[in-house]
Amino acid sequence: MKFLDLAKVYIRSGAGGGGCVSFRREKFIEYGGPNGGDGGRGGDVWAEAVDGLNTLIDFRYQQHFFAKNGQPGMGNQRTGADGKDIVLRVPVGTEILDEDGETLIADITEVGQRVLLAKGGNGGFGNLHFKSATNQAPRRANPGQPGVERTLWLRLKLIADVGLLGLPNAGKSTFLAATSNARPKVADYPFTTLHPNLGVVGVDGVEFVVADIPGLIEGASEGRGLGDLFLGHVERCAVLLHLVDGTSGDPVKDYETIIGELEAYGGALAEKPRVTVLNKIDTLDAEERSFIREELEAAVGGPVLLMSGVTGEGVEAVLRTLRSQIDENRLRVRREETGGEEPEAWQP
Repeated sequence: MKFLDLAKVYIRSGAGGGGCVSFRREKFIEYGGPNGGDGGRGGDVWAEAVDGLNTLIDFRYQQHFFAKNGQPGMGNQRTGADGKDIVLRVPVGTEILDEDGETLIADITEVGQRVLLAKGGNGGFGNLHFKSATNQAPRRANPGQPGVERTLWLRLKLIADVGLLGLPNAGKSTFLAATSNARPKVADYPFTTLHPNLGVVGVDGVEFVVADIPGLIEGASEGRGLGDLFLGHVERCAVLLHLVDGTSGDPVKDYETIIGELEAYGGALAEKPRVTVLNKIDTLDAEERSFIREELEAAVGGPVLLMSGVTGEGVEAVLRTLRSQIDENRLRVRREETGGEEPEAWQP
């Protein structure tokens, strides 16, 4: 399935049905009076978060969503049928923005959360509503209210506990593949990862979600490489895992490049808790490991872990450190027994 994290949609709620002007016409009823029914209300437009989706690709092929109009009222005090609602099924973590692309309307962060985007118009009153002692044969009825038409932006920010950061070929996809069932593309050339990947990682009986985004390069905040388009997917993370390539010529400069891009991106991303790891230590001897680690710790101002995603050396220590940084309420205890049945995920 292709990945899409930004989509533009056009929505319109249903208009209410018009009221009816009608009178009783039974043969043996001398004073029949009005009996026009009300119009039905128009359908609403909702957005709902469903399980089993992690992309907005469905909205590339359908951008227009129009709810049904209410039916007009009829004689014999019959109310018109209400228009059918329409629901936009979106992934968890979707932000709904106004047409300007900046005004936040809703942030959908839980499965089953529903947000009303456009309310349907009310149906008009039939002439029965206007009957009074001084107006016993009203010949007026109200039209239904029009629907609401809007243009909206849907922006997806994946919800993960850990976000992977690093230059291209720092070993982020290798780490995700080694610690989870995710199978991101791994190759010996830069920008192998072209869209974010999610993996569920387990350690010591708990699980957490790790997000791998395409690598950043110097000048990404100005649009170089893939730019900072995907940094929004790690904004919701509790902790960032910064992988530094131990085989590069200047690991300290690599580290400073990523930190500079985080600061240029703005927001609270640069202040998030970070775990810095020197990766690919399987290619370094003991003396090189010690020397590079000391230099990197001086630049970081804190401890630096050692790891090799290929051989697995140090991976478990990194996972335990990440677990200690994640809030307890975000950790999911791994189920030993399946006592109850899980609800089926919605399938597009």
